[in-house]
Amino acid sequence: MYEPIRSPSVHTPADDADFPQRSREEELDIQLAGHLAALLAVTDELGLGAAGDRIAEQVARLRGAPPARHAGLTDAAPTDLHRRAHALAGRALLVAASRADTTAAILAAERMDAHTAALAGPAPSGQLVGAH
Repeated sequence: MYEPIRSPSVHTPADDADFPQRSREEELDIQLAGHLAALLAVTDELGLGAAGDRIAEQVARLRGAPPARHAGLTDAAPTDLHRRAHALAGRALLVAASRADTTAAILAAERMDAHTAALAGPAPSGQLVGAH
């Protein structure tokens, strides 16, 4: 009455697929490089050359090639750029910590501190930032 199925079902799992699969470490490297590249773009827009160079070194280490440096301006207010950079550094810190990349984690934490200080404004003279 019915003809037998001659081809495999589309619902059959493809155990021997020919596409490359990445490890968790490779995925985290890609994520971390992406967050750092985005942080680099905002850092360059803020005109923070030395910080941008340090971030670019880490992106190059993770990707195996130097990143393209951001040259365009968004005309965003510096406060907004510092907030965006702080959030991006926080994301980079989380990924760096999960992959146990101490160098990238320290860099991301330093950038978070720098953008927090920039958002807080100048410290009153005679008083250390973060001192209790």
